[in-house]
Amino acid sequence: MAGQLPNWENIAEKLNSYVNDVRNEFEQMLGEIVEIPTISMDPSYRNDIERGADLAVEFLKKFGFEAKKCQTPGNPVVFGSYVTDPKNPTLAIYNHLDVQPAGGPEWVREPFKFSKENGKYYGRGTTDDKGPALSALFAARFAVENGIPLNIKFIWEFEEENGSPNFEYFIKQYKSEIKPDSILVSDTLWISSDKPAIPYGLRGLQGARLVLETGTKDVHSGTTGGWARNPIGEICQLISQLYDAKTGKIKIPGFYKDVKKLSDKELKNFLASGFDVKKRIEIFGFKSVRTKNKAEVLRRIWAEPTFEVHGIVGGYTGPGIKTIVPPRAEAKISMRLVPNQTPEKAFKLLKDYVKKLNPDVEVIRENALEPYLGEFEGPYADSAVKAIEYAFGVKPAFIREGGSIGAVVTMQKLLKVPIVMIGLSLPEHGYHEPNENFDWRQASGGMKAFVRYFYEISQIK
Repeated sequence: MAGQLPNWENIAEKLNSYVNDVRNEFEQMLGEIVEIPTISMDPSYRNDIERGADLAVEFLKKFGFEAKKCQTPGNPVVFGSYVTDPKNPTLAIYNHLDVQPAGGPEWVREPFKFSKENGKYYGRGTTDDKGPALSALFAARFAVENGIPLNIKFIWEFEEENGSPNFEYFIKQYKSEIKPDSILVSDTLWISSDKPAIPYGLRGLQGARLVLETGTKDVHSGTTGGWARNPIGEICQLISQLYDAKTGKIKIPGFYKDVKKLSDKELKNFLASGFDVKKRIEIFGFKSVRTKNKAEVLRRIWAEPTFEVHGIVGGYTGPGIKTIVPPRAEAKISMRLVPNQTPEKAFKLLKDYVKKLNPDVEVIRENALEPYLGEFEGPYADSAVKAIEYAFGVKPAFIREGGSIGAVVTMQKLLKVPIVMIGLSLPEHGYHEPNENFDWRQASGGMKAFVRYFYEISQIK
């Protein structure tokens, strides 16, 4: 049986004061962790990953949690725990503290030098996902200090941006210590600054490289052109046979067979979400898009699979034109997947069709993530709605997200408990983009929302 629930009015009064009082502490800690470049996809940053994990352990211990750095075959996972009473329900909170690479002329500030201006925080990792992680930590400290009858476990990953290759290892090793009744994830986006969102679905991913070698060296196009095979041209032709670049429709036979159809209720929720097509076009800096029809846009980014070309490598790319026929070309592609599709089947369909179209092209499998589909109804979903309405004064929308979080799929598969995603990031915060930022409005509102969520779920039987 859950412990005695304190009076919410008393909790709320203390919470408002607490959030105001901890602002400087929050900003200081965010600055410390942001200035460690925890880039997971580049092995040369391994020492920074370890430094970031050590600091994360310090943060948790400072807030009264038992904490340790758990080793995996790759990067560590930091695990924190505060048990108020073994009889109380247990919530596991997941965030990741690794980040995307950063730098280049588009950054107007140093990416790994924290700065703040008018309530905004700048630096790589501020919104994805160090700011939301610290908001949850500050909320957790308040909750345990003010008698909310809930055990709280923190799981901070350092490989999410690299596809979470060792997260399953961690969960299997520490499953008996985690033992959650439910999971909270704070690594997702709102619809807009005035419309919160609770995602209950994520697309999966299958990456691949298409490689064609037709020679051993550059050759003169005047003496061999017309006779020599051009691997760049053939790769381009192959891509046009795999998908229609103008419409986005995938041409691989059987690719859409397993796609789970979007229900009328889900589409209705999508359309009521407050998604503004024109504003998103402005935020992303698009000069043109495939469609401006709202229903079609939402289907495409949240509920349908995609085929994308991320880069083509080969030949001469310097100034002017070097008249050669190159010996090699490579295309880097990925397919976003939706519920009922699997990376294994998607890759096999791709490989088989490429073999039929151009048997000389080698198809090399890269990172893969399963799609995820959870619930948007029930006591945990209801608790999340109450929490966000309390903190931000707006009812959230239930949506699916177009991105992928491999850890969510792993936790669903191995821990088998309800998962709720309460994100704090806004589209203009610049997920994976130059000049990433976060802000105090979202951080402070997030603390309040998390505390109310903890309060609500502590009584779920």
